Amino acid sequence: MNNSNNNIAVCGLSWGDEGKGKITDYLSQKADIVVRFNGGNNAGHTIEANGIKYKFKLIPSGAPLEKELIIGNGCVIDPKVLLEEIKNLKSLNKKVNLKISSTAHVIFPFHISLDGLEEQSKGKYKAGTTKRGIGPTYSDKAARWGIRIFDMIHPDILKPKLEKLYNIKKRIINTYDPDWNMDLDEIYEEYVHYGERLKPYVIDTAYYLNEAIDHNKKIVFEGAQGSLLGIDHGMYPFGTSSNANALGICAGTGIPPKKIGKVIGIIKAYTSRVGEGKFPTELFDNVAEQIREQGHEYGTVTGRPRRVGWLDLFNIKYGVMINGIDTVAITLLDALQGIDPIKVCIGYELEGESLSSWPIHHEIIEKCIPIYKTFKGWPSISKEEWTGIAKGGYEKLPESMKQYIQFIKDELKTDVSIISIGPNREQTIILDENLF
Repeated sequence: MNNSNNNIAVCGLSWGDEGKGKITDYLSQKADIVVRFNGGNNAGHTIEANGIKYKFKLIPSGAPLEKELIIGNGCVIDPKVLLEEIKNLKSLNKKVNLKISSTAHVIFPFHISLDGLEEQSKGKYKAGTTKRGIGPTYSDKAARWGIRIFDMIHPDILKPKLEKLYNIKKRIINTYDPDWNMDLDEIYEEYVHYGERLKPYVIDTAYYLNEAIDHNKKIVFEGAQGSLLGIDHGMYPFGTSSNANALGICAGTGIPPKKIGKVIGIIKAYTSRVGEGKFPTELFDNVAEQIREQGHEYGTVTGRPRRVGWLDLFNIKYGVMINGIDTVAITLLDALQGIDPIKVCIGYELEGESLSSWPIHHEIIEKCIPIYKTFKGWPSISKEEWTGIAKGGYEKLPESMKQYIQFIKDELKTDVSIISIGPNREQTIILDENLF
């Protein structure tokens, strides 16, 4: 039985940090299960709920509501980080109803070492990674000598695989750092201990999720990072190592396309990104500082300041296309308060000619000039006033903000179903009550 109408996917349409955590948390109020399908502890989601600020790296964003949580096979897992997150939730007296895919791959200390060393050697092609071992772990997965969660929870299976992988990695790492020499036995004992603690959570999540959908469970699929950072359809090589879009759901969970349901694309009222690579609408002035402070644009995982710039609807159109977006949520409109005028990129010019579609290759993007449309800004409003406006609904928004939203809707040719004007659930306006 196909019950795809019970399911919704949450995907970022730009370079990540679009506010997916908040939107997932909001939608999770009606969900039974929340599923993370890609990435590792390089992708943080921040949620504010009931006076508590949660910062998740691996745990799905349904955790504050004590929903059933699943980390799918498309993720890579640092068990130390995951156990710390479980501990933090329990310290807040939160029930942790977590299931982990037995086929998700495991991050080891040598992956983290290799991540930093490889990044240093890439020069101008470095991606600006978080150096958490994500890329090298995905590399091992693709090379078919990676170690999975199933292996980690079975010490007799883990030992020979770890010995083989360790020796391969040591030879590679020693070409960069001849003095590197982590103790294999210590790594083995450490990960056997992690396996013992995580074993109760490990199941065949693909089978479990398909059964849940067939029994009418409501599911939110939560993406990490943003579409333009994806390994196949992002701005390569300045991105991540997984498919950070709706295309990654099937491979990252074992759910067939017909069961996914709606796909909601998350954009924010401006653009931000971390890491390297050309950012055509990037700002470097006082306006950038104002947006960064008002939008709290500092990485959840690293704490590093994010690069910020005007909204780029030209690249978001590409994200809408590859994700098959049904509807859009616009977040962080409050972060543009007091800025006038506001600009929006509606296209790129290359050598005097306007482009018809977003050029995925960074070598082309680096030569492009953004084409802007200018809008009147809206006034600065207190946090309490934003909450009051949200309670009053769409009509209570400043007129200039409504014009801005309408332009986005018209330019993207999509419905806008959610408007977020603050980090809390109460600062949310729902335009489509039948969304989920």
